Amino acid sequence: MVRKISTDKIFDWIINILMGAIAIMFLLPLVHVVVCSFSSVNQVIAGNVGLFPVDFTIDGYKEVFAEEKLWRGFGNSLFYTFVGTIIQVTLQMFCAYPLSRRDFKGRKVVNLFLILTMFISGGMIPTYLLISKLRMLNTIWALIIPGCVSVFNIIVIRTYMETSIPFELQEAARIDGCGDFGIFCRVILPLSRPIIFVMVLYAIVGYWNNYFNSLLYIQDSSLFPLQRVLQDMLVSNNSSIGGGTEVGKQEQLKYVTIVVSSLPLLIIYPFFQKYFEKGVVMGGVKG
Repeated sequence: MVRKISTDKIFDWIINILMGAIAIMFLLPLVHVVVCSFSSVNQVIAGNVGLFPVDFTIDGYKEVFAEEKLWRGFGNSLFYTFVGTIIQVTLQMFCAYPLSRRDFKGRKVVNLFLILTMFISGGMIPTYLLISKLRMLNTIWALIIPGCVSVFNIIVIRTYMETSIPFELQEAARIDGCGDFGIFCRVILPLSRPIIFVMVLYAIVGYWNNYFNSLLYIQDSSLFPLQRVLQDMLVSNNSSIGGGTEVGKQEQLKYVTIVVSSLPLLIIYPFFQKYFEKGVVMGGVKG
């Protein structure tokens, strides 16, 4: 017994050390980006910035917040994220619920059909033609509708409902007079709060960080999401922010925009953290 306990402790120490090392590997680049955003242009160019700001300044943030294009992109991303998250989570919940029921006829066929879509895709060109035929090019819906339903997420939600919500509760609700929609609203949704929060977090991150669809489907700059605006800045040789042409100024502004774009996700994540582990673990037990 003593040997077993000591072995378990050694294993726990090894895991903690490895996880700590991995956490540091991920945190150091993030800290460096934040520090560079608060350091002077000359120090950034000279490569003197490490883990602490050198010649502390907020001039980069002043210029970014004064740029109308970034504010418009920020507002567009908020709108796409809010509307897209509602649509995505709603559709996925409605799709996963019938697939979790034992008495749903044709359940295996529908599951097989959905799983096949994970391996077989039409590709970029057919997708573009479809969006064009649906007249969604250069509209907000081109950034919301494509990919708003994830088969992987549906499987995770379905598994959570099967393993965490007893089927007897649904039968009891039906005996009390609830229909399918009543069972879904009064039984399934209240007990699915952890997985709903997980799916909301997935949707928020996906929509907020998405810029590739805007490259394909959007030409109107007034509809660009924030990530598209930042992507144009990062790949262009000359930044138009504040009329700056200096290389060092461009580099500092890139660090500032990265921090500004990531800040909303860093703020909301702690509110979802307590549901995240439970929802993912329970949803992936039999996935």
